Amino acid sequence: MIIDGKAIARKIIEELKKLPKLGKALAAVFVGDSAASESFLKQKRKIAEELGIEFRLVRFSELISEADLIKEIKTLGENNEIGGILIQLPLPGKFDRDRVLAAINPAKDVDALTAAAPVSALAVEVVKDVLDATRFAISDAVVGVVGRGILIGQPIAEWLSGRCREVIIFHTQTDFTRLKDCDLVIIGVGKAGLVKPEMLQSGAGVIDFGFDVVDGKIAGGLDASRSTIHDSRLTFYTPTPGGTGPILVAEIFKNFYRLNGQLT
Repeated sequence: MIIDGKAIARKIIEELKKLPKLGKALAAVFVGDSAASESFLKQKRKIAEELGIEFRLVRFSELISEADLIKEIKTLGENNEIGGILIQLPLPGKFDRDRVLAAINPAKDVDALTAAAPVSALAVEVVKDVLDATRFAISDAVVGVVGRGILIGQPIAEWLSGRCREVIIFHTQTDFTRLKDCDLVIIGVGKAGLVKPEMLQSGAGVIDFGFDVVDGKIAGGLDASRSTIHDSRLTFYTPTPGGTGPILVAEIFKNFYRLNGQLT
């Protein structure tokens, strides 16, 4: 019932260890001083070191101008020593996220946030991993996607189109009662406990990308802390932490190898 994201991630990383060393660096652009972002970057650095990949943290003060930040990102894109670039999100509020992300060289975009990136969005790859692990067939399923953001909801909804019986997009203005119609629910919003187990049909699966901090503890978009989660008869769900997060990090490195010609 509970999907072990760490085990799925470990399997990916062990497979990547079998590939030839690339001799290229992964550059991580970090603007500001967010403690949460710092924590995520430590996870990425740890995996990079395990795979023998140089992890090059490129840190900027929040005081840098947007024009200078874009210039620095473009310079990284022209550096032949660098095989992949990621921008740690969220950026401080003064920056236009779309303009900054557009500065990434698509051939080095490990997060697949530029339209021309030759690799799949990370969230889509995570969904594939979980579906493979659970042997959940989506071809005749009704799938609900909670959230429309560029990192999770939007790319997943686009990928699902034509692959399942129906895709229902949920956001703040939609009627959540239709969650009962969904065989699979994918949560991509950062509000803890937004989706309650009793909102879902018996036998549904949940892939939760939600991330929030409540009373100093990490929580997901599915209210899995409630006693009703054990009575909801879900087919499976990904916990937070330990669910989609580790798989996302592993898929960053899979994309890094793809961009550098080691994987198709």
